[in-house]
Amino acid sequence: MRIGILTGGGDVPGLNPCIKAATRAAETLGWEMVGFRRGWAGPLNYNPDDKAGSDHLLMPLDRSRVRKIDRTGGTVLHTSRTKPSKVKKEDIPPFVKDATLNEDGTYDCTAHVLRVMESVGIDALIPIGGDDTLSYGARLHQEGMKTMSIPKTMDNDVFGTDYCIGFSTAVTRSIDNITGLRTSTGSHERIAVVELFGRNSGETALMAGTLADADRVLIAEVPFDVNRVAEQLAADRAANPSNYAMVCVSEGAQMLGGEIVERGEADAYGHKKLGGIGQMLGDEIKRITGINIISQTLGYIMRAGAPDALDQMVSRAYGTMAVQLLAEGQHGLMMALRDGKYTTVPGDTCIQGEKRVDIEAFYDVETYRPRVDKVLGKPMFMY
Repeated sequence: MRIGILTGGGDVPGLNPCIKAATRAAETLGWEMVGFRRGWAGPLNYNPDDKAGSDHLLMPLDRSRVRKIDRTGGTVLHTSRTKPSKVKKEDIPPFVKDATLNEDGTYDCTAHVLRVMESVGIDALIPIGGDDTLSYGARLHQEGMKTMSIPKTMDNDVFGTDYCIGFSTAVTRSIDNITGLRTSTGSHERIAVVELFGRNSGETALMAGTLADADRVLIAEVPFDVNRVAEQLAADRAANPSNYAMVCVSEGAQMLGGEIVERGEADAYGHKKLGGIGQMLGDEIKRITGINIISQTLGYIMRAGAPDALDQMVSRAYGTMAVQLLAEGQHGLMMALRDGKYTTVPGDTCIQGEKRVDIEAFYDVETYRPRVDKVLGKPMFMY
């Protein structure tokens, strides 16, 4: 068999170990592995009638090529937020002649992508990504392409699995930086506002803020009362012998009566860039309390660098399992962790629901703090 593999959406630590594990598993079976560069933009921009001119969009993978890639973060295959079923007219490559018009004015180039897979000789495809990337993988499976999906996102919000590649490292990076920021915050006796990634799910911010012992954590699922938050943080600061306080906020969080802070043009999946709620919150806290603020956005530093041990383990297991299951004749599945065990779910599970923080079980909406009334029986990633 010839297996294709690609990474889509935002990069996270753990992608390279996953690619390496899948490649090694395939080579053990005598199979060939080839990577598409730049996510779904790779097959979209590949011209089957000009293979020589399209070779730069492919990366042949073997044991030698992937030997050292797991020592670094990011993805050697590069990535993009392209969605071949929803392409703007001006972004359609000139050689694509079989695009069909969607109701929203974009174009569906899926027929071209399938032609590319046939031309390149891909027998099965392994897309690695969040629910956006994997949703298109599910579409290809519906069209007859054998797929095996692998979930990754630092937000850990792909529906159908307890764990996504990149989550642990993002939390670890965040804890380190929140803890480090205490020295400046305490020295100046201020309130630190730390903004973390988290568009729709506050799990990363909640877990990082909790483990770093932040005074308050504001998550995407719960709109917050800025006056109450300001008063609570002023009290937290006064109660601290070092006279400072810390609050973490998801980038997708919003004030009561306000809106999510976003900017720019929406990508192919309808998402605009988020960011700015931390600065806005800091300005409001200073206005209300008169206390000076340190505002820090962690942003891409959360997903930078090599993966931690957990992301190494899970990514290797997912990559290996995807190839092993293909060898058993299975396809159309998403790798998953559930109840502490590796398993699979149907590939389209990611679009069947939403994975969000369980507010009733893990969050106090009055104090803006985590709440776990009873640990026994709760999942490992309970925040």
